[in-house]
Amino acid sequence: MTLIWGGLALGAVYALVAIGYNIVFISSKTFNFAQAQLMMIGAFVAYSGLVTWDLAWPLVLLMAAGAVGLAAAIEERIAIRPVKDMHNVLVTTLGASIFLDGVAQLTWGSQPLTVPFFGGDEAMTLLGGRVYPVELALIALAIVLVVGLTQYSRRSLTGLALLGMSEDREAAQLRGVNVRQLAFAAFVAAGLIAGAVGLFVGPKTFAVSTLGAALALKGFVVLAIGGFGSMEGVLVGGALVGLAEAFAARYWGGEYANLTVFLILIAVLMLRPAGLFVRAKERVV
Repeated sequence: MTLIWGGLALGAVYALVAIGYNIVFISSKTFNFAQAQLMMIGAFVAYSGLVTWDLAWPLVLLMAAGAVGLAAAIEERIAIRPVKDMHNVLVTTLGASIFLDGVAQLTWGSQPLTVPFFGGDEAMTLLGGRVYPVELALIALAIVLVVGLTQYSRRSLTGLALLGMSEDREAAQLRGVNVRQLAFAAFVAAGLIAGAVGLFVGPKTFAVSTLGAALALKGFVVLAIGGFGSMEGVLVGGALVGLAEAFAARYWGGEYANLTVFLILIAVLMLRPAGLFVRAKERVV
């Protein structure tokens, strides 16, 4: 159970990255390669607030969310809105991720920084395994976000408008939906979430300038396994990837962890090319 708790917590970190990917993808059918870097900045801001400035964690939470939300807004204005061809957005957001990596390294250095968790760091026994409070918080946070965002998308006018945009952007625009403003709001919301969860991710992964690059790839794998646009798939994909890494590293060695994850990805895509929770659509040509 100790291994399972650790794997689920690691999978929750990947799932939190994938949630941000999904929010942007649903609203604009684009992929923000800098989402993991935004979460990394949130972890660094959490370190500065908790350790350097010795602030209360609720204030640090708001500060991290606001700072990363602002960074996401600037990225949308500079790296996405001026681009006419949506395929080129992959290049511009990749450039934004590299820029954020450089900013983090210049500002906070290249050494891993320990981010304290406000819930304590004493391990506890649960269901026969040892687990840390931050691991339970990460698992719970991923579940709450997925359930909350799913209900919001189904029960609110804004959520329904976003779903309509994901199905047919032009039809939604004809129905009076301001697609550009809504896509911008979704992008900023993904940044706000990334900044806020940095307060929880930092104690698990440390705040380090290579964190964004490490999380970006695994977050994409989680999204591909679960299916682009599926919030439920994010949880299942995150659990599969996290547990696969944990068990492979424990029984076969750390060098087999990534190999195992990508073998699972290939197997899933061979059986379900669109992901586990997304049905492939056929179009008449």
